[in-house]
Amino acid sequence: MNRRNLIKGVGLGIAAGALGVSSRSDEAVAGTYAKATKGLPPLKITGVKAILTAPQGIRLCVVKVETSEPGLYGLGCATFNQRPLPVAVAVDKYLDPFAKGRDADNIEDIWQNAYTSSYWRNGPVLNNALSGLDQALWDIKGKRANMPIYQLLGGKCRFAADCYTHCGGHDLKQIEASVRKGMDRGFRHIRIQRGGYGSGHLSKEPHFKGAGFALPSDSAMDVRPYVEGTIEMFDHVRSTCGDKVELLHDIHERIPPIEAINLVKRLEPYRPFFIEDPFAPEDNGYFRQLRQQTSVPIAMGELFNNPHEWTGLVSERLIDFIRVHISQIGGLSVARKIATLCEWFNVRTAWHGPGDVSPVGHAANAHLDLAIANFGIQESVSFSEKTKDVFSGCPTVKNGYMYVNEAPGFGVDIDEKAAAKFPLPEHPGYWSPVRRSDGTAVRP
Repeated sequence: MNRRNLIKGVGLGIAAGALGVSSRSDEAVAGTYAKATKGLPPLKITGVKAILTAPQGIRLCVVKVETSEPGLYGLGCATFNQRPLPVAVAVDKYLDPFAKGRDADNIEDIWQNAYTSSYWRNGPVLNNALSGLDQALWDIKGKRANMPIYQLLGGKCRFAADCYTHCGGHDLKQIEASVRKGMDRGFRHIRIQRGGYGSGHLSKEPHFKGAGFALPSDSAMDVRPYVEGTIEMFDHVRSTCGDKVELLHDIHERIPPIEAINLVKRLEPYRPFFIEDPFAPEDNGYFRQLRQQTSVPIAMGELFNNPHEWTGLVSERLIDFIRVHISQIGGLSVARKIATLCEWFNVRTAWHGPGDVSPVGHAANAHLDLAIANFGIQESVSFSEKTKDVFSGCPTVKNGYMYVNEAPGFGVDIDEKAAAKFPLPEHPGYWSPVRRSDGTAVRP
């Protein structure tokens, strides 16, 4: 029996003991594991590499960690859609030589030392690269234990992860029809947006284009049309679709903080489930003013990558949902610690889960959703057939709930030959500029 099958057998024995079908004590189980692994060399990392692919036209980066046991590897998400190439370089040129030869079992030790290996830290490129390594090591751990990751995190707190879907349109009738369609598909939580972020289509022809300032392709939005249009949207959807559906909205940091405070206050009669990202990370100080003036639940954190950005908001109970992008903060190891911190302050989770997260990353979101007590809501996702050709075992969404398969680890695998058929788009992926009428840049 090889190492992998031997440890799998021990893992099943531990699981059986936990379920009460074994009379052995914990000490006996631990002793059995020690005997089973005695004399076996540690499982070593032999290679770390980035795999870039774009089956849906979105730039995905997946990290593969190979080990000294033939055929045993793990996958992690390192997707940074706007800067995929620097992440791949960080993985291939820096994390690969750093991780080679290290014990694949020691996830926390590897994370802590990889985190400081660049000396300067908490940047999105290095955090995403680190996330790929971290999640891949968790995937390996699950495969060795022959258990899905949620079991390693303590087991299920719920049968599946409740999700919200995105609905919208350029006019009120389109938005209403979209919401009704979402409700018909079984979703109880729906995010509503009037056109793109900031409802730019409601703005008049911007003056900067007539003045020849910036590029003709730069888009524009004005504060007042967006604010009034958003209130009108909530009023229409509530009056036509009823109170049973939970409504969410993303301000996406598009307006000045004081305008965001006023907008959230005016939305209070429509009972939003949450309003997302009212302020940019640079404006975290405004959350105290917002909390003092309204009881609308607030979700924040999509752009966070530094612990200093979220710890105060959580400990002072200034937000209600933590909204971080798990690969952006450094991986599963960080996210589970954030979830624990949030639990003690009654802050719920709402992990960022858009299309520019790989199926491995979505699986990481869902496994953590299943295992934590303070889960709030999960952003839903739909995978194209091309994506499913590249990634097997993708999470599934049915009747508004996200499910994972019961395979060991994250349960998602990648076909590297299929992935190579979908190279990254020629466009490098930068966030396109949005401007006020006079040309002033708007932060996303």
